[in-house]
Amino acid sequence: MKFIKAKTIISSYMNNNGWFGNNYNMNIYKGCCHGCIYCDSRSECYKVENFDEVKVKEDVLNIIARELKSKRSTGVIGTGAMSDPYNPFEKELRLTRKALELINIYGFGVSIDTKSDLVKRDIDVLKKIQKHSPVLVKITITTYDDNLCKKVEPNVAVSSKRFETIKELSNNGIFAGILLMPVLPFLEDNEENINRIIELAYESGAKFIFPSFGVTLRQNQRDWYYKKLEEQFYGLKQKYISHFKNSYECSSPKAKELWQLFKKECDKVGILYKMEDIINGYKGEYEHKHKQISFF
Repeated sequence: MKFIKAKTIISSYMNNNGWFGNNYNMNIYKGCCHGCIYCDSRSECYKVENFDEVKVKEDVLNIIARELKSKRSTGVIGTGAMSDPYNPFEKELRLTRKALELINIYGFGVSIDTKSDLVKRDIDVLKKIQKHSPVLVKITITTYDDNLCKKVEPNVAVSSKRFETIKELSNNGIFAGILLMPVLPFLEDNEENINRIIELAYESGAKFIFPSFGVTLRQNQRDWYYKKLEEQFYGLKQKYISHFKNSYECSSPKAKELWQLFKKECDKVGILYKMEDIINGYKGEYEHKHKQISFF
């Protein structure tokens, strides 16, 4: 881990951002040490050197406080898109927790992406934020099988721990669910995996699952992914090359069938999967209150 300079931490999205209704984006850390074999953030276009080394932005809390104070309107701050906010260093540094405390003080909401069970530590702060603003926690789970999970996501909590995390979040009234992405072709794109994830999500109290039946591959990221496939799943690299060539979007050959199965099983147990329904599920109550206040 090392410290790097940063001029800004929180950036604004365009109006009507469709990605989980985020209004702002926040990255406290740069790089990630989870070691996920498919990580898009390794792509050359993001220009992150030594991606496996976690970098911490200097004076991050003062910058966040200044930026929150200067915003003309509140909204939901997304975090975790490029670097997991709950990497191993966060346990001692507590920068994500302190950022959440600032988000609470300044009256913003938050939308978290993570693979770590450390997010449970901050349930108390999330509950404070939820009293005035929307809170959403998205836990990435791509396989129900802990053994496969250890191969594709080697340095982070296994899937069973993540389901336990969703259960604890849900039991505390936090709107939590699953990012089922990527579903890796020829590894995770089977009915058993999809069915079991939905079953375990339901048992854990997950409010939603948002899927992508395939993986995207770009320069640098593709090289890393193929290297790991050769190490862990002999012969699979050649299958990818034969099937996908140099395609960016590598959809599962079973994507249509899996999507139909997925929708049917989610509908059975009342799990949301459409983006607009998920956004309305965690933001709707607050937007309704805001309209009432504005009316009066």
